[in-house]
Amino acid sequence: MEWFINLLTKESIAHIILLYSFVIAIGVMLGKIKIFGISLGVTFVLFVGIVVGHFGFSVPDEVLHFIREFGLILFIFSIGLQVGPGFFASFKKGGMKQNMLAASVVFLGVATTIGLFYIFGGTIPMPMFVGILSGAVTNTPGLGAAQEALRQLHDAGQITEIPQIALGYAVAYPLGVTGIILSLILVRVFFKINYDKETANLNELSGGGVDNTKIISIQVNSKAIDGKNLSQIRKLIGRQFVVSRLLSNTVYSIPNGKSVLKNGDKILVVTTEADSEAVVAFTGEQIEFDWKESENKMVSRRIVITRGVINGKTLGSLKLRSVNVNCTRIVRSGFDLLANPNLVLQVGDRVVVVGTPEAIQRVEDMLGNTLKRLDEPHLITLFVGIFVGIIFGSIPVFIPGMPMPVKLGLAGGPLVVAILLGRFGFKLKLITYTTQSANLMLREIGITLFLASVGLASGGKFVETVVSGNGLLWIMSGFIITTLPLLIVGIFGRKVMKLNYFTLMGLLSGSMTDPPALAYSNVYSGNDAPAIAYSTVYPLTMFLRVILAQILILAFV
Repeated sequence: MEWFINLLTKESIAHIILLYSFVIAIGVMLGKIKIFGISLGVTFVLFVGIVVGHFGFSVPDEVLHFIREFGLILFIFSIGLQVGPGFFASFKKGGMKQNMLAASVVFLGVATTIGLFYIFGGTIPMPMFVGILSGAVTNTPGLGAAQEALRQLHDAGQITEIPQIALGYAVAYPLGVTGIILSLILVRVFFKINYDKETANLNELSGGGVDNTKIISIQVNSKAIDGKNLSQIRKLIGRQFVVSRLLSNTVYSIPNGKSVLKNGDKILVVTTEADSEAVVAFTGEQIEFDWKESENKMVSRRIVITRGVINGKTLGSLKLRSVNVNCTRIVRSGFDLLANPNLVLQVGDRVVVVGTPEAIQRVEDMLGNTLKRLDEPHLITLFVGIFVGIIFGSIPVFIPGMPMPVKLGLAGGPLVVAILLGRFGFKLKLITYTTQSANLMLREIGITLFLASVGLASGGKFVETVVSGNGLLWIMSGFIITTLPLLIVGIFGRKVMKLNYFTLMGLLSGSMTDPPALAYSNVYSGNDAPAIAYSTVYPLTMFLRVILAQILILAFV
């Protein structure tokens, strides 16, 4: 048994791997346990790491710092790639209003933190307050960014010792999760929300700024368009729509820009929710019609883009209509995008086309439609992005009043580069698509390595600091930081902005980047409105929390 004792007690590569494996495995397992329907998920890895560290198990500092920072980079970069395609689109239409409200939650949280810092007269140092803030808003990347800023200050000689701010994070996190859900409940009670009424009202709204596609059958009945071709009709109406199928004189066909519509024709139209009424009003009247008979001559199919040469090309450049195929919409990241000639295609997009089986086969050959290709990891994009992100994050930015230049660091740099690659990577011929499972695996590996490292580093001082220090004050401060901004913005969003409660639930959950709160919202709403609002505000709030955590450290230390 001596070999086993040596494995547990003596520092070695095997000992370090064994320690991390134990902490992560037990933490992930315990994180699946739900209390009142709420679980802490992978964050439980942090608490297991603290317990293990408390009992004297440790990792050499150099190794621990490397694993912690590399795990953080993997986590941050994976998030950036995921949110990149929707980051800039989230500011369009109703998304701008939602993002401003979510940003208000972020800035109010920072203001509350600064206010408590001065109210307590410096009893709790600002670095620890930043740790409490990160835990209170359940934002692990913010904690990593703050630790990176502290390391920069230490390397520059501005501070002699790096504070263990993960202690504040660990203390504030549990009440942070429950505080977010409690705030959602309080807003519902305050306004006496009726779920049935909210559901009815939601059906009259456009779904939180996202133009969902709508498929409708129309019988042409308009003197203005009778005898005109589709190209002329599109210019006349000035709305977005695609005519997928045409029935004229008992003959089914796939229309193109030169196809002439006549009164009495029946057309299958794909358009947006916002434009559907106008399209119907201009063309005729909406009808119920079974297009099943048309399937004898034409079929509708989703083709997955898997060929790298298509990445970055516009839909119009493919000239699908030259092979007698009509494209109606593109499915990307779960959202339907109306087919537009100027729409830039990406690997992983699902192109919905209508045509004869022979024509569709030619399109499949053009686009790929080989799902196995999507399973291949694109490691070039990953490591090129990390390489550029670290360089970008190391660029000093001089801000008046700061004791030293601000850097995005190992957290902010890869995040910004990943967002840009996720949106514009196709222009550099980089394939940024990863399957959802691959992205999630990369994220989970990164965050568990980071949390295990933070827990092991903090465990030795945790009990002493919380019990004999200001532990209760930390908990109280964290709860205030969690609930006060949410209640202010929640009441304002409902009373002044008249937001639907389900949308508001997703917005507030997204402003805290908190998946448990989103899960709670989805269960009680019974629709996808919370998820849409969550995904709309998530990219901006994640970015703000990472950057502001560093600014707080650099401004007050």
